Amino acid sequence: MNTSAFSVFTEKPIIFTDLMELTITDYAFGMRPGVAMPDKQILELLGEERVRKLVSDHYDLLVESEIKNLFPGNPVALDAAKERAADFFIQILGGPQYYNENRGNPMMTRRHMPFKITPSARNIWLGFYKELLLGLDLPEHLIQSYWNYLNVFSTWMVNTKE
Repeated sequence: MNTSAFSVFTEKPIIFTDLMELTITDYAFGMRPGVAMPDKQILELLGEERVRKLVSDHYDLLVESEIKNLFPGNPVALDAAKERAADFFIQILGGPQYYNENRGNPMMTRRHMPFKITPSARNIWLGFYKELLLGLDLPEHLIQSYWNYLNVFSTWMVNTKE
């Protein structure tokens, strides 16, 4: 059975299904669980443009949130951050190696060290992705695959205790 609601963040309808569980897993501080790559069919179905829109929409929510201090306030710098993040996710989804070509090896944990990322900041970051993923017109198993990746990948970025 599908149910729908309106997002408090985007004011767009979102559809929830009984089968899909996008649960945020709490990990002990400093844990580095293995990360399963998301299904490459996600990129095949969404295309690069929609992946870039997903990332852009995510950043737009983040810069209005209580963790906005972790993201560029300058619109030009924000657009550059969106592009880098989209390049990374396109690459992770099996697309062209834009991130490696423009920035080198991702080394995301190291790249995020200058920012104080707490478990609660991770939860906010994931919460916005959860909302956006549930609004995508993708098969549930693909949304779950992407979520599983984000849920584990994001814990690697946590570098500050509450």
